[in-house]
Amino acid sequence: MNEAGAGLAASLVRLRDELAAAAYPLPLPDAATDTALARATVGQLDDYLIPRLARLDAPLLAVAGGSTGAGKSTLVNSLVRAPVSVAGARRPTTRAPVLVCHPGDATWFGQAQLLPRLGRTHTPGGTGTDLVIVTSPELTPGLALLDAPDIDSVEEANRVLAEQLLAAADLWLFVTTAVRYADAVPWELLTTARDRGTAVAVVLNRVPPGADGEVVPHLREMLTEHGLAEVGLYVVAERVLDAQGLLPPEAVAPLRDWLDQLARSAAERARVIRQTVDGAVAALGPAGDRLAAGADAQAAAVGELREAADRAYRDAEQAVDHGLLDGVLFRGEVLTRWQELVGTGEFMRGLQARVGRWRDRLVAAVSGKPLPDEQLKTALESGLVTFLHATAADAAEQAVNAWRTRPAGAAVLARPGTQDLGSASSDIQARADRLVRDWQRGVLELVRTESGNRLLAAKASAYAVNALGLCLMVAVFAATAFIPTGAEIAVAGGTTIAAQKVLEAVFGDQAVRRLAQQARQDLLARVRTLYGEEARRFHAALAAVGVDPDAGQRLRAAAAAVRAARQADPIPGGAA
Repeated sequence: MNEAGAGLAASLVRLRDELAAAAYPLPLPDAATDTALARATVGQLDDYLIPRLARLDAPLLAVAGGSTGAGKSTLVNSLVRAPVSVAGARRPTTRAPVLVCHPGDATWFGQAQLLPRLGRTHTPGGTGTDLVIVTSPELTPGLALLDAPDIDSVEEANRVLAEQLLAAADLWLFVTTAVRYADAVPWELLTTARDRGTAVAVVLNRVPPGADGEVVPHLREMLTEHGLAEVGLYVVAERVLDAQGLLPPEAVAPLRDWLDQLARSAAERARVIRQTVDGAVAALGPAGDRLAAGADAQAAAVGELREAADRAYRDAEQAVDHGLLDGVLFRGEVLTRWQELVGTGEFMRGLQARVGRWRDRLVAAVSGKPLPDEQLKTALESGLVTFLHATAADAAEQAVNAWRTRPAGAAVLARPGTQDLGSASSDIQARADRLVRDWQRGVLELVRTESGNRLLAAKASAYAVNALGLCLMVAVFAATAFIPTGAEIAVAGGTTIAAQKVLEAVFGDQAVRRLAQQARQDLLARVRTLYGEEARRFHAALAAVGVDPDAGQRLRAAAAAVRAARQADPIPGGAA
């Protein structure tokens, strides 16, 4: 192999590795087709293209393939004048692939250069996927015949093996009959062979007397319609078999003569091999592009599912944000404890006087008078923890529902380990509790830092910081007037103003606004982290599927490298 040829070989190996690594696990419309195409393309690269490109001068392999009962085994046996491939009465007839070659070529085929994934045996009549190697001096050196299983076998393993062998053929001998030549399955494979550039010859077998005048023209017409007008067509009449199950020599003479001439002509043999190799290499580009598009579709589906989960948790963050803005977190127990702390009364009469009195009471408290602040702090904590837990549970349910509407998402949810995604994490309560406690400590630190030298020694006590911190938390929890009902409007609104006025009395208007904003942003940042951790459960479920987001880009680049190498180093005898 020359240096340029080595470049093509290297590009094939690169593409092969990318195809082997590509996965299409999500049930998208083309996923099954893409998986089969990737597997088949890797197989052809391993079984044929890479080893054949390394030895273009090696013996030619002609694979006899066709439908069940087409007479492939009988045809191969008749060509070598010996029952080397046993055909049974039960369908499917061919049980193991049989390769017949001249004794001088046995080393090449026996060393598993082509079809390296198949085992080798010299025992005829075997079963399974081992390739039975049989030597025959009747065959001209330079060409081997391989009797493949039926391409429409009732056994899937036989069909898969047949396609694998045909993909490794330098020359496909398509064997059909006067009765079966119009069947759909063989024509699908013939079209694939055409698209790959595989050299093909058609053998019309078991033609009854007088039927060739009608069948042969129709078969030629079909070949033309499928872009195969130039392929050789050999007609084998229906004849009585001899004691060994062989056709008379004259029945297969035209086909045998052509194969002998092909084997004897190194130039013609090389032309066929290079035609098939070049055609197969050319077909890799479109296949690689299609598989790259399929990989992109898998990555896009993962991205859509990830976005659906992230959107659910962004909605949860917004719910917390709105809860702070509309005062929903300041209801119930929190409001009750605040009232106990600052006192209650009719709000609508003498609001300004009451604010003054509440402010005086809290300033007095800051100076050292004890107040029941721990109950308020606990109520704030409990209410916020409960709210965070509820919104996390809603987000999990929303994300799962969004996934269930998509086939890809439903498939992910059906995988092991995803049963708990529809609810919040089992430890969400503990983590939310820790979040709130950490936030409360952060609020107290804000107050402590802001106080500095503004407070007298008495005001700078730990109790003073706690009391002012509670006021700041209340200001965050009731950032704007909400819309409760009845007397709650007066009480809640008044207490919010009271908290703000107390803070303003100590820190000033601008400082209070800044502190409240900092405390609020700190809380929302912690909530974002908490919900980000919850969303990562969905991210982990997607990661476990095994979709590589960069696979499409690498496949496309590898296919482009094959194209470039083929153009830079056209295979001799092939189409550039």
